[in-house]
Amino acid sequence: MCTCQSTTVLAVGAHPDDIELGCGGTLARHVASGDRVIMLVVTRGQAGPGDVAGRTAEQEAAAAALGAELLWGELPDGSVSSSELALVHLVEEVVRRERVDVVYTHSTDDTHQDHRAVAHATLSAARHCRRVLSYESPSTYGFSPQVFVDVTATLEKKLAALRCHASQVTASAMASTDLVSSQAGYRGFQSRVGSAEGFAPHRLLLEV
Repeated sequence: MCTCQSTTVLAVGAHPDDIELGCGGTLARHVASGDRVIMLVVTRGQAGPGDVAGRTAEQEAAAAALGAELLWGELPDGSVSSSELALVHLVEEVVRRERVDVVYTHSTDDTHQDHRAVAHATLSAARHCRRVLSYESPSTYGFSPQVFVDVTATLEKKLAALRCHASQVTASAMASTDLVSSQAGYRGFQSRVGSAEGFAPHRLLLEV
């Protein structure tokens, strides 16, 4: 009898589309492997292009495209750092309640203040998790991944989820699906596969 248990994965992002840009292909691989995937989006993108209702619907569609569950943080877009303690408690509660095994979040080396705030809060909240990794965003700087996930088979899923964020894809070159594909190709070149996503590990327990 197989006693294998599925893994519960939590991906935390500051705004709608952040998670898809950073680790959408990896999340699709988790889902394909039978893992439970939860996306926690801290704000509804009130300060960005598009209205809140539209961005909410886009994020819901994107999560469905990846086969993930969706949770909202309801914090203020652009000033997440002003709610640092609430954010730590929010992520900590999700990690505890859902018994999260793997956490993906922003890099602390990012030019967007919300991304940095989410990264620092998540690292604090997930301090007892055995696998915690940072993904890269278009606004990340000096990112040097040491861990790669082959997303050759799930790149189209990532792009389909990203296209759900029509208000962002049409308004910002930073959400360009062409550039995302190029980046995946470059990370694939680095890791010797067709397409990949790169991560910086904060903690990574190898199961051997």
